[in-house]
Amino acid sequence: MMKRIRNSYGHTIYASYIGYITQAVVNNFAPLLFLTFAGSFSLSLEKITLITTANFLIQLCVDFLSAKFIDRIGYRVSIVAAHLFAAAGLVGLAVFPALFGNAYAGLLTAVVLYAVGGGIIEVLISPIVESCPTEKKEAAMSLLHSFYCWGHVLLVVVCTGFFRIFGIENWRVLACLWAVIPLVNAFYFLFVPIYPVTGEHEKMSFGSLFREKLFWLFIVVMVCAGASEQAMSQWVSAFAESALHVSKTVGDLAGPCAFAVLMGTARALYGKFSEKIPLRSFMAGSAVLCIGCYVLASCTKNPMVGLLGCALCGFSVGIFWPGTFSMASAALPGGGTAMFAFMALAGDLGCSSGPTLVGMVAEAAGGDLKTGLLAAVGFPILILCGIFLLGKYRRREITDHAA
Repeated sequence: MMKRIRNSYGHTIYASYIGYITQAVVNNFAPLLFLTFAGSFSLSLEKITLITTANFLIQLCVDFLSAKFIDRIGYRVSIVAAHLFAAAGLVGLAVFPALFGNAYAGLLTAVVLYAVGGGIIEVLISPIVESCPTEKKEAAMSLLHSFYCWGHVLLVVVCTGFFRIFGIENWRVLACLWAVIPLVNAFYFLFVPIYPVTGEHEKMSFGSLFREKLFWLFIVVMVCAGASEQAMSQWVSAFAESALHVSKTVGDLAGPCAFAVLMGTARALYGKFSEKIPLRSFMAGSAVLCIGCYVLASCTKNPMVGLLGCALCGFSVGIFWPGTFSMASAALPGGGTAMFAFMALAGDLGCSSGPTLVGMVAEAAGGDLKTGLLAAVGFPILILCGIFLLGKYRRREITDHAA
């Protein structure tokens, strides 16, 4: 059995799937408890917003450092350490508020720990799968990223069931149970094969990568991809309860759960039909749908229509992150760890800025989350502009080759 694990890239892909489930847990467990934290620890909306901001800012810093140090440390050591950090942070979420004199400081310390793990996972999982000897790279990448969504769905369903049966006051027990997933996967990653990232392509230096205008266009699209996804994902549970006035159970199932299901469905569908659907066309259509979803969710007075807008937003953002990774890998094949790290950094910058913008605008509007969400519509608009520019670049490249 152990010999099969050491010699099969299939196990590398399975471990990577679990890695993205871990990523979904560390990014989305705390947002399900935002109102619980606010009540239990007397936290303002501004302090609650800082939990999400801190998570993604720490991941952003880790992304930046990874570009320089991951190749020196090694992929296997780094990915195992990432899972151990994630497990420690989840346990800390349950333990630190009581252990520290200041409960909020305890929460933020736990967030820092699991954010370090989440940041390393985000940098490494995509290139680990990209380097596996698979034939359909775009399909493999899209399917990989769908497991973030299935992890999110699993999280919401299990949490909803647990809270209904045992009560939300026992959330600390559940936090410790979620820590089992990264602990087990850390052990799994000790044995699976990990392949060289750039393969036969010459590795690009930092300087040559930074001189590529196309690289910076991908960076902008990645920022907006993360922001479009997390601006809705991080706030949809609280939005459903406070702005749409539905119960927590209904809000979580029809909000973040439906969002994650449809996001995963979009990624899985593209993974299956990638040969028939041009990636840029799928991303452009998704950007248009995303714009409509943000407007629908924030402008309607009907709670069910608002929840429909939140859920469909999940489908619309599904292709943004993996699609941008795939286009960048094809356009800049020598980018290696540095490119993946900086793109993850850009994505996490978006993941931080999107929810933060929503929270700040909502606070300025007297706590109105509808106004906050409406402000986030600018992110998918920028993605649409970026895809248009990528199309112009591609057409120019074809013309130059023909000449």
